[in-house]
Formats: sequence, structure tokens, C-alpha cells
Amino acid sequence: MCLAVPGRVLSTAEVDGALMAQVDFGGVRKEVCLQYIPDAEIGEYVVVHVGFAIQRLDEESAWRTLANFEKLGLLEEEFGDGFELAARQRESVEGTGL
Repeated sequence: MCLAVPGRVLSTAEVDGALMAQVDFGGVRKEVCLQYIPDAEIGEYVVVHVGFAIQRLDEESAWRTLANFEKLGLLEEEFGDGFELAARQRESVEGTGL
């Protein structure tokens, strides 16, 4: 299954004529094409499907979606074990009020 997963843009660069970004999916980082959203900015959340950012999303909706996907076990299928660790780290940070 291929999900459309929200992530936060960490950096952007042109690679071989295509606008690309490093996107953080709750601790798992992937290279993503920004051709459909060329004005996406660092720090913004985007929804990514098959390696392409297809729309913007606010931070609260992004984290809620990631949490629901993780509860359903869908993120392990997409990202492997890396997301589980990131989700636990996020929960511990939220619990401290940071």
C-alpha cells in the first residue's frame, strides 16, 4: 500500500533540474520532489505520495495523521521500525511540555 504521508520540509535544493527537499516524517527522513508545490518553505508540512509533495498541511493535522497511521500499523509498512522510535520520542517531548 502507498500512503500519502505528512512530513516537515527540512531543506530544499535543485537536483538535476528538479526541486527536491529533505522531509522529516516524524524522525524518518526522505528525499521528496517539490515540483507540484515549488513554493514550499522550510518548516512547512506537506503531504507526500510516492515521493512527491502533493499539498500543504498544518502541523497539528500532520501529527494527528501520523499518530493515527502509527496506531493502525500503516507507518511500519511504509517506513519500517524507524517511525516507531520517532513516535515514542515525540510523545516523551510532548509530555515534558516542550
